[in-house]
This record gives sequence, structure tokens and C-alpha cells, in this order.
Amino acid sequence: MTSKYKAKKLKKIPSILILSFLINLGSTLHSVAQIKEKSVLVLFENKGHHKPFTDRAVPWLQQLAKDSLWQMTFITDVNKLNSNYLKDFQLILQLDYVPYGWSDSAKAAFRNYIETGSGGWIGLHHAGLLGDFDGFKMWPWFADFLGGIQYRNYIPGFAAGTVNNENNTHPVMKGLPDTFTIHKEEWYTWDQSPRFRVQILASVDEHSYRPDSEIKMGDHPVIWTNGDAKSKNVYIFMGHDPALFDNPNFVRILMNAICWAISNS
Repeated sequence: MTSKYKAKKLKKIPSILILSFLINLGSTLHSVAQIKEKSVLVLFENKGHHKPFTDRAVPWLQQLAKDSLWQMTFITDVNKLNSNYLKDFQLILQLDYVPYGWSDSAKAAFRNYIETGSGGWIGLHHAGLLGDFDGFKMWPWFADFLGGIQYRNYIPGFAAGTVNNENNTHPVMKGLPDTFTIHKEEWYTWDQSPRFRVQILASVDEHSYRPDSEIKMGDHPVIWTNGDAKSKNVYIFMGHDPALFDNPNFVRILMNAICWAISNS
């Protein structure tokens, strides 16, 4: 069922800022007019401890859609997905939506969407919760899509961390400083680094954690893209603290990612 979320009063994103992001994509987009009719499907969690993040993200996205003349559809149940439904969307934004508990038909439709390059994909935070949870088995294809990883642990007390921009020429990381701080995050660890399976765009310096934590994985990527998939795609680990929308670096990453991934088709 499409969400009836009411947008909160939020500082409007200036239209000139949106247009500058779109125009700066240069060779990827031929003209602003070509992207005016793009449609985005947002899968989001509307419960639990990620709801405060969702409560900031949804109105932010609604304002982005308004300024960009895009259409955005918000759903909280992926089991309505099928290939016919997905054909109308140029981007799927998995906004803290878990990669388990999907019906077989929804899995098949999503996989076909990615493998045929039908549109772009962005996953935030909880989209990387890969493992056996809530009585559901891990989705092997999705784990492989994200670099062959499986969730191991997280920092329950949260920590600030310094993120290293590893590829400032990639459209997702363009305009970002070489390093920037994320002030509050859980910093998932996985059973291995996906570095040798995907293209890493950013990683967190575990030595920068404040407060320090023993929960570390060594090489710790936090933003990456799978170049083997036909769809433009990017996973952004950060996405728990609603204050991320007050962090200009996070906002730029998310804006860059949307503008890049939506140009897939």
C-alpha cells in the first residue's frame, strides 16, 4: 500500500541546488528535460528503531521529488513487487529496508530488475543486514550482489568515525572532501571486506572511533558499487541517525547517488 506520509515542515531544498546536481552529471545525462519524468520506488521501514531516520528521510525525499519534477512512490511491503510493477520505475531506493522476509516472487522481480539493468538501485544501512534474522534465511543472491558478505556485529553504543573518500572522481563521491566525520553510527561489521568483489568508494577509519570500540573488522568499506551488475547501484552503509540530514557530506552523497543511479535508463 502506498504510504500516506505527511511531509513535515522542512527547509526547502533550493531548486537551483537540485538542478546543479543534475546538470553536473554532464555526460551521464544529456539534458535536464530527459530526467523530468523519472520515477523512484522507495522501500522504507516505518517501525522500530530506524523510524526516526525514516521520519527525516521521507519528507526530504518528497521535497527532492517536488524540486526535481520526479515521481516517488513509498511502500513498506515489498511483497507486492513483480516485474510488471517494477517496469515503471527508473530507481529503487532501499531506505533501511531489510534484505530478508521477501516473497519468492518479489525476490525474482528484484533480481531480474538488477540483472537486466532495468533501473538503478541504492541501498542504505539496513539493506546490508545480511544473515539469518527473524526466522528468515539469508538471501544468497543479495549477499553476493553486495560483495559476498554476511553480517557479524555492530557497535550498539554508537561511535563517531572518520570516513575516507577513496574515489573522488566517481559521481557518488564528487564534491566530497578526502575525509569527513559521521558523528553517530552503529558501524556494522561483516565476515569479510567486499573490497575484492566490488568497487569501494569510501571506508571508515576504525582507529578514529570515538568512543573507541573493540568491534572492528580491519579493512572496513562503507560505500561501494558492484560493477558486475547491469544496473547502476550503490550501497551506503550510513543511515541510522536522523541527524545525518544535518550533515552536508551525507546529504551530498545521497543526492549524488540518486542523481547518478536514476540515470541508469
